Amino acid sequence: MNRLWMFLVGATLASLPASAVAESLQGTLYKAQECDCCEAHAEYLRKNGFDLKIEPVKNLAEMSISAGVPPGFQGCHLIKLNGYVFEGHITSEIIKRVLSERPDIVGLSIPGMPSGVPGMEGPKDEPIKVYAIKKDGTTATYAEQ
Repeated sequence: MNRLWMFLVGATLASLPASAVAESLQGTLYKAQECDCCEAHAEYLRKNGFDLKIEPVKNLAEMSISAGVPPGFQGCHLIKLNGYVFEGHITSEIIKRVLSERPDIVGLSIPGMPSGVPGMEGPKDEPIKVYAIKKDGTTATYAEQ
């Protein structure tokens, strides 16, 4: 009976599409209409395995607040991906880490537009904090990049 069960489980898994077994990295990047650095961040993420659609919006701040990003933690774009929001120029490694760990948070944020992050080339004087946005609206440092 064990061999039959193992065969059936194996056959079922083999018949599933790859997308059902591995989590998709498809999402939407919402950006302020006048911002160009968001395109550079999207291109960086695409080179690292993400499939992002870009949508310019008129009121990004309102959209971010509606998504659960507190004032003061907004960046120049918002990515909605697999049930999380990612605000600002976060590295692909940190986004993938959240997607694999699945913490009980709204998402992550790098407030503002700091220099030296993917899509915002330039000097980086010190590590940049990436904040976890908790469901109660508070934040805590999640990582540094």
